[in-house]
Amino acid sequence: MNPLVPAYGAASLADLSSSLLAAVGVDGDNPLGLAPAGRVLLFLVDGMGAELLRAHPGVAPFLSSLPGGVLTAGFPATTVTSLSSLGTGIPPGEHGMLGYQLAVPGAGYLLNCLRWTAPGPLVEPGEWQPAPTVYERAAAAGVPVSYVGPAKFETTGFNKAVYRGVSFVGADEVDDRIAGVRHALAEPRAHVSVYYGDLDSAGHVTGWGSSTWLDQLALVDRMAERLAETLPPNSAMYVTADHGMVNVTDRVDVDSLPALREGVALLGGESRVRHLYTAPGASAAVLDTWRAVLEGKAWVASREEAVESGWFGPKVRRKWLPRIGDVLAVPYTDCAIVASVAEPHEAGFLGCHGSLTPAEQYVPLLEVSTR
Repeated sequence: MNPLVPAYGAASLADLSSSLLAAVGVDGDNPLGLAPAGRVLLFLVDGMGAELLRAHPGVAPFLSSLPGGVLTAGFPATTVTSLSSLGTGIPPGEHGMLGYQLAVPGAGYLLNCLRWTAPGPLVEPGEWQPAPTVYERAAAAGVPVSYVGPAKFETTGFNKAVYRGVSFVGADEVDDRIAGVRHALAEPRAHVSVYYGDLDSAGHVTGWGSSTWLDQLALVDRMAERLAETLPPNSAMYVTADHGMVNVTDRVDVDSLPALREGVALLGGESRVRHLYTAPGASAAVLDTWRAVLEGKAWVASREEAVESGWFGPKVRRKWLPRIGDVLAVPYTDCAIVASVAEPHEAGFLGCHGSLTPAEQYVPLLEVSTR
């Protein structure tokens, strides 16, 4: 099985952001060829992979009826990286948000890029992700930009890194989010994003396809229908996701296999894409050991191999290279690489994501238009 390298520059989440800007009249590329609209609404459903949605048309009849296609999330297929690609309109190798947990170069510890926590001094969000956001570009062009989502996200370091330039509308309940969207769309020109994350949370705990997950998918379907009903004339709504998901049946526990800890100074990433930061001089040995242990389960590559293969995009900024593990381990079977001692909560997840498989990479791009 070969890795599904994301279609950067043609059909990735970064390309969607660039095209949305072009649709509302902001100068720039429109790789997806989106038609002009006075207002665009992006409904982002965390964890709603295209293959997962396609498997349950009866649970999501509205979404399943919409025209559209698929995009690739980007690598890793995880919320941090995908939302950063959406927020900047550039691939991971350029914006530098290259995973869930990354080494702070020269500091000897990991930064959790989603929670913006670390055992040492936190880096400034604008330094860690300095690229201009698409929201800043839209606002500079005179397009009002709004983001509607849980209120607790507004002041996080991650939001400061990725959502600079938005007018944040804190809304915890579905009804409040729909009301926030309706208000934002009252402008004659607007770029509006609305986020829903509970589908992903259900998938992590009970697995995608579980009764809990299906209940959430049905809720998402009704929310999408209600959002479509809010669209004024000359508007377009696009529905997408940040990644898909697989249900794991096999766990390789790094904390139970001393050989996998040997030579590894920091274990980053998450269970479907591990960044291994090695001790000085240990990279080759770590690469060999992990390849032997995970043979038939995961792609194991050196940093150089991953970069040259285009996993992170056509190019990676030299400054971001130390953020990538010296070795990467990326499962392609239903395998999770867990750390039962270091990460006990995450080690129990049933649904996981991050890898370069179709189930994790493919996300829907669905459209409702009142043009």
